Amino acid sequence: MSVRERARKAFQATRALGLPDQEVTPVLEHLLKLFNNNWDLIESEDYRALIDAYFELKENKGEDNRKNVVGDYGESSRLPKRLCLQDSEGQASPTKCSARQILSPEEHGKPSSVNLQQGATFLNKKDSSSSGCSNSCKKPQQQPVTCEKNRPLHIINDITKGTENVKISLVGDIGKQELPKFTYMRDNIIYQDAYVHISLARVADEDCCSGCSGDCLSVSIPCACAHETGGEFAYTTDGQLRDKFLKACISMKQDPEGHDSVYCQDCPLERLKNEYKPEKCKGHLVRKFIKECWRKCGCNMQCGNRVVQRGITCKLQVFWTREGKGWGVKTLQDLPKGAFVCEYVGEILTNTELFERNLKGSGNEKHTYPVTLDADWGSERVLKDEEALCLDATFCGNVARFINHRCFDANLIDIPVEVETPDRHYYHLALFTTRDVRASEELTWDYGIDFNDDEHPIKAFKCCCRSAFCRDVKR
Repeated sequence: MSVRERARKAFQATRALGLPDQEVTPVLEHLLKLFNNNWDLIESEDYRALIDAYFELKENKGEDNRKNVVGDYGESSRLPKRLCLQDSEGQASPTKCSARQILSPEEHGKPSSVNLQQGATFLNKKDSSSSGCSNSCKKPQQQPVTCEKNRPLHIINDITKGTENVKISLVGDIGKQELPKFTYMRDNIIYQDAYVHISLARVADEDCCSGCSGDCLSVSIPCACAHETGGEFAYTTDGQLRDKFLKACISMKQDPEGHDSVYCQDCPLERLKNEYKPEKCKGHLVRKFIKECWRKCGCNMQCGNRVVQRGITCKLQVFWTREGKGWGVKTLQDLPKGAFVCEYVGEILTNTELFERNLKGSGNEKHTYPVTLDADWGSERVLKDEEALCLDATFCGNVARFINHRCFDANLIDIPVEVETPDRHYYHLALFTTRDVRASEELTWDYGIDFNDDEHPIKAFKCCCRSAFCRDVKR
């Protein structure tokens, strides 16, 4: 097989994971030099050496604040620890040891819970042609190299099964953890009793821009859809949140007591705690909403005020974390401040349905933390159970179900978005970046959990965020 053909196949393997060619190229060139042009080591186990080297160098990039990054290999460039096995002439010996003997495995921990086992690619399959690695592999004229027990790498090319605009891969060492078991959905769906009434008749003329055409952001005077955000669109022409709007949302998130709250006369959460004698409502923060144009509007789908409804456009990857948090999500590209990442998607349940679902569980299931859609609960004196809604992504959801919690200083923020209906019992929950986020950085958002509320219907988990502002003081 020619060198060109081998390189083409290597790029095919990395493209399947969403890795850009321009970043893989220098890694491949470096491995060829390191392995003395031995392609067998690179191709072994479905290009494990190449994939591991790419992610190792991405981690080094974050640790070194962009010093010695992928694409800038010099004599002083720091090699990933898994590849620093060179002889005295600076070349790795390709004899004896296989790629799995040269690459030490990453740490892994306990599983989180999703059914994605179909279509998965298992790397490090047992191979009769591979002799395995003993604990005394030696290179000529070199100290013994200790080879750790082989841990296979599990890769899923696209967990969305083609439902999203972009592929979202999953990568993790196969240890004790299982692949997550859930049904991937791009859009929220009603579980059973939730009341979500979507109809064009409910969208009044003053709540849409039927007279617009093309892109609403291109006109000098904002249309009716900008009324919700003070007569100014929440988005810039680049599709990012305006800085002023984003700062206001972050302030609400980080200092809720410094902003207005509303109080239910008969709070659904308090009813779940004590149906016969519920306590007074503890308050719900008055959230800022984004109102996007919709089907009754005259603009087209490329309108700058249709960001969330167009879906995910950035490259994301699910991976197994090293800090005991289970699965997490990282970005494979640099994201600017205020960029839309994804929507939190799940089953639409009433709070009673969620409470009963948790009671029926055995206690061994892995649940994602549900989201209460309470941004407008205080607008009515009494809220019916079918109108007190939440989102649960335990069994059905999208990539957001894997995004881990971080107290206070997370790099994502959740913002309510009105799209199909002015009825705010139901809305979309969109996640935007709070700052510039580098490629390979884990994405996190603050779930807004009160770790001291032992009576809350949804029990809090033990926080592993490691933030200096962690609110789980018991932890």
